[in-house]
Amino acid sequence: MEPRVWLPLLLRLGLMWPLGAPSEPRLRVFVVPHSHMDVGWLHTVQESMQAYVTNVYNTVVEELTLEKKRRFIAVEQEYFRLWWDGIASEDDETYLFAEGHGFLYDTFGVRPQFSWQVDPFGASATTPTLFALAGFNAHVISRIDYDLKEAMQKDQELQFVWRGSRSLSAQQEIFTHVLDQFGYCSEGFNWDGEASFPGTPLNGFYPQIQIPVTEDSIPNFTSLLLNNVLTRASWFRTPHVLWPWGCDREFLNASLQFANMDIIMEYINSHASEFNFSMEYATLGDYFRAVHSDQVAWQVRDHHDFLPYSSDMHHAWTGFYASRSGLKALARRASALLYAGESMFTRHVLLAPHPHLDPAWGLQQLQQLRWAVSEVQHHDAITGTHALKVDDMFVEHLSSGMQGVHTLMASIIQDRSPAHSGPEPVGCFAVVYNPLAWTVTTIITLTVDFPNVSITDESGRPVPAQVQRSKEMPSAYDLHVLTTIPGLSYQHYSIRPSRSSQEGTGEPEPFVAKTTQFGRRLRRRGGRVGRNLVPVVNDCYIIFLDLDTNLMHSVWERRSNQKVHVTQRFMEYHAITDFSKGPFADNYVFRPDGRAEPAWEAVRMEIVAGPLVTEIRQDFYREVNDSEPTFAIYSRLAHGPQGSDGELLCHRIEQEYRVGPLELNREAILRTSTDMNTGRVLYSDNNGYQMQRRPYRQDTWNTIARNYYPMVQSAFIQ
Repeated sequence: MEPRVWLPLLLRLGLMWPLGAPSEPRLRVFVVPHSHMDVGWLHTVQESMQAYVTNVYNTVVEELTLEKKRRFIAVEQEYFRLWWDGIASEDDETYLFAEGHGFLYDTFGVRPQFSWQVDPFGASATTPTLFALAGFNAHVISRIDYDLKEAMQKDQELQFVWRGSRSLSAQQEIFTHVLDQFGYCSEGFNWDGEASFPGTPLNGFYPQIQIPVTEDSIPNFTSLLLNNVLTRASWFRTPHVLWPWGCDREFLNASLQFANMDIIMEYINSHASEFNFSMEYATLGDYFRAVHSDQVAWQVRDHHDFLPYSSDMHHAWTGFYASRSGLKALARRASALLYAGESMFTRHVLLAPHPHLDPAWGLQQLQQLRWAVSEVQHHDAITGTHALKVDDMFVEHLSSGMQGVHTLMASIIQDRSPAHSGPEPVGCFAVVYNPLAWTVTTIITLTVDFPNVSITDESGRPVPAQVQRSKEMPSAYDLHVLTTIPGLSYQHYSIRPSRSSQEGTGEPEPFVAKTTQFGRRLRRRGGRVGRNLVPVVNDCYIIFLDLDTNLMHSVWERRSNQKVHVTQRFMEYHAITDFSKGPFADNYVFRPDGRAEPAWEAVRMEIVAGPLVTEIRQDFYREVNDSEPTFAIYSRLAHGPQGSDGELLCHRIEQEYRVGPLELNREAILRTSTDMNTGRVLYSDNNGYQMQRRPYRQDTWNTIARNYYPMVQSAFIQ
């Protein structure tokens, strides 16, 4: 090729570096081959394994063995594990290491050092903290607000040291790289065609194959790559360019990929003095070691995260906070069960002997749930942005894993307490386990079929309890039991029907709660409220309920003698589904068509009062004459024992919500309104770790959607 073809591009290079530069190339381009393989998005894991994943690993390993200079990063550990366990041969063992944690260490004796989180919808500050604690050296993210990314590119701030924890600060910091506006894909450099899924038409949805690299086509490929590299180089402070090569479901034929890219790279490297840059295959480690060698003083970013995420002025990715909420709830329960099962199993195995339990079998049950819980943390899983058949797969894997751990925990109980393992002659036997490391005093709720019950602990002593009609099943009863359990310990309870007449028997009987019902109240559209209040009291709070509306009116904190007006209402946004109004709402994006409107016409209330718990049940009806409520709030005030054991119980107003069925194209919210002067600031947790300050943000295009934030565990206003 004639050198004059490159004159415009070389002039651009001249603007970036002074004339008279040495012959050594100034830019060093690190080509990082990868394949973005979603663990459940449009297709199940099994379908993806059959359609392309197996081919990716088989052909990549073969190409890496043929040419030592080639590289490849394997990101999705589940696919690599399935391929390794079921397909890889012994000859492959020394050639490929994937990113991961326990599996990699157990199998290969290595630990990952670099993260690659390029597709999650925003970036949490907890993640870099955890990676730093785990010994990672660098962290790669991509999806942050479009306007913020533009500003960071302009100011060369896409790389920084992130101190994700306010309390740990510099003790746990990590070098972070934000992919530029091109993201993790390299358009125009895919030669291996499309993955073929059963029943999926070749409609152009997947990447199209490029023409082969030949003597005639190489000028176009080189020009495209050169423009891309120079643009990227202007956004970073060092002369090292991270160039991700790959995209969704690519490298299913690695032979074609490498054969074509080899030609391009060899041509550019043979003209490196003209182009002023060189190219090499690399891993993330190769790139970050080069960046580190320049010894640049990097900007330090504090504990703030990159949430919520907007890809453009109309697309605020806050819709996934509520998508497939049933799976979100199941994943939360599965995670809690896994933690409890692991601690119970570990403690049991350490306390020899365990005659009836095979530890290998126990580990197998835990491992099955570990993989299911890990799988559902994928950015297209827990978010609810996957296809229905994929949702079925996640539910099946979680349910199967939970069943196995339940069986394991029951076996441990039987192994530890064989005298209590069988069913009661009449009634039932319950074991409550505290997986935490400290003593907990709390009220647990069991479901029984009879209101007259007798409950005792394993020593035969009566236990404080309260029975009331179940809010879930009209024919059943909720049995509330006050319990104090040391850390990592059990409590055993015997529950039996009490005798018809207990006079003179001395047999304990739980208190039967008293229920007061209030009829339906229509939604008020104005007028005075708060003239007819009823209090619900414990030692810490008085909740006032407005009998004209059946809504909460206010909360009085008794010790500080402070009263706050608090009202809770279910509201709904109508989602934009009309193309004429611009982009529409989906599982990812929240696109409200105006402000939220009330989602009910009447509220029914009842107060269930007892010595342990007082429960306020509010049912919200979409239409006045509906037989079943669409929404419900269950508020509970505990009457704990005197002293420190009951202190936390007293200070907690516990609420549980029921929602559904919802109408099509609606987004439901629970709005809690107060008379507090909050400065339009709220605080929410960051992945269940530390709190983030969330100030109200005015936006020209998308104010409502961009002011919703994720809450994994807690939020507060002050």
